[in-house]
Amino acid sequence: MLHQEEWRPVDVWYHYWDMNSAAAVCAKLDCGSAVSARNSEEASKRPVWEIYSGCFQSGSALKKCLPYDENNNKSHEVICSDSVRLVQGTNRCSGRLEVKTNQSWSSVCEKDFDLQDAEVVCREIGCGPPSVHQGALYGEAEAPVGSREFLCEGSESALLNCSSRKSSGRNSCSPGQAVGLTCSDQDNIRLVGEASRCAGRLEMLHHEEWRPVAVWYSYWDMNSVAAVCAGLDCGSAVSARNSKEASKRPVWRIRSDCLQTGSPINSCVPSDGNSDQSLEFICSGLLVEPLIFLSSSTDGVSTGRKQGSELLIGSRFSIMCSIRPQYEGGSFQLIFSTSNYTQNQTLPAVNHSALFLFSAAGHAHQGTYRCVYHVYVFSYNFSSISQPLNLTVSGKLMESIRKSSASVSASPTALIISLVVVLLGMLGSVLVLYFKARRNQKSGPENNHHDEGSRAEGSLEEETAV
Repeated sequence: MLHQEEWRPVDVWYHYWDMNSAAAVCAKLDCGSAVSARNSEEASKRPVWEIYSGCFQSGSALKKCLPYDENNNKSHEVICSDSVRLVQGTNRCSGRLEVKTNQSWSSVCEKDFDLQDAEVVCREIGCGPPSVHQGALYGEAEAPVGSREFLCEGSESALLNCSSRKSSGRNSCSPGQAVGLTCSDQDNIRLVGEASRCAGRLEMLHHEEWRPVAVWYSYWDMNSVAAVCAGLDCGSAVSARNSKEASKRPVWRIRSDCLQTGSPINSCVPSDGNSDQSLEFICSGLLVEPLIFLSSSTDGVSTGRKQGSELLIGSRFSIMCSIRPQYEGGSFQLIFSTSNYTQNQTLPAVNHSALFLFSAAGHAHQGTYRCVYHVYVFSYNFSSISQPLNLTVSGKLMESIRKSSASVSASPTALIISLVVVLLGMLGSVLVLYFKARRNQKSGPENNHHDEGSRAEGSLEEETAV
């Protein structure tokens, strides 16, 4: 910074330096969006201009920040995107896209921009993959709309490295057609060391290196923990503690008051350091989602993630609840609900699953089923609920029988003919059985008599000879 006709490195005083501060610097230099920032330490102290970083947060111009004369070994390094920027967004990773060519900024027509182009832009500004790219999300374009169509393959490091061509016959964009882009926040924090991604030691990715996080200069409270849990999509904060390692190792130091402003943790710029301290968190989203399955004697197996499952009335069925192995023990609660009432059953988890058996499906079994897994770990009770399984019970088979009976009763002649056919069939069966029995009866004694007669004749001949 130039102050009193002297250029000096800048150090932040009293507060914190984050990506919002870096974005203010990039905007002041007309250098697009902030890509990265870091705090660095020199080998020895030298004169610096120390400024209050809250000056950046208020949106004031940098030149209005009054620096103090100081000597220390700290400084801040910033990388800007130079040729692309997102403006009027809710954070640094969202906004209307503008591209700088020939030292002037212009918007991009939505028709000239696709997903591969969006991937390149999000990568260039140091954000995660694109989640939305469409017009009119971030207001009307103030900058003129360019007439270039970008032809990115998706792997380029910068948008201006992509091939491009003049839009075919389009020199302007319709109102509301300037590209609005939303990139996801970069996944640069994690919890490690436990069976769940929502519990463990806090680590941060910075300059392509994962390190434990240590608090610098300020304090760490449950509001800070809540910010981390929210950033990991792990629900709310349950507990946190400082742990001490056997020896010091490289860490990333951040100021916890950076999180007090509501900024995501990936907006905090860490400092290089060494410490034997680390932070361990537990968030409410500790458990994965259980699965629910339906099995029946007629339908086979189906998953509750479908829109619904159907059973024939009277068929036997069972519902299985299961969960990916994380912690031993626990129980499964099967909740059954209709528009009129709710009831539930509970079974212990055996091999991380439980089977609920039902004898025969009836209309009373029709409704919505959910599995809830409960387990006690880390001195707290945790639970997780499955997707709903919507079960319907069909009476199609019984209805078909009733219809057949109704059609027969509606025609007396048909009924008489059916009875005659049945009686004749029964009479024919009886006669066949009768004659078959007589034949067996006759053949049996005759054969026996013939054998006995043969033996008698032999004896008579012997007596006559004598």
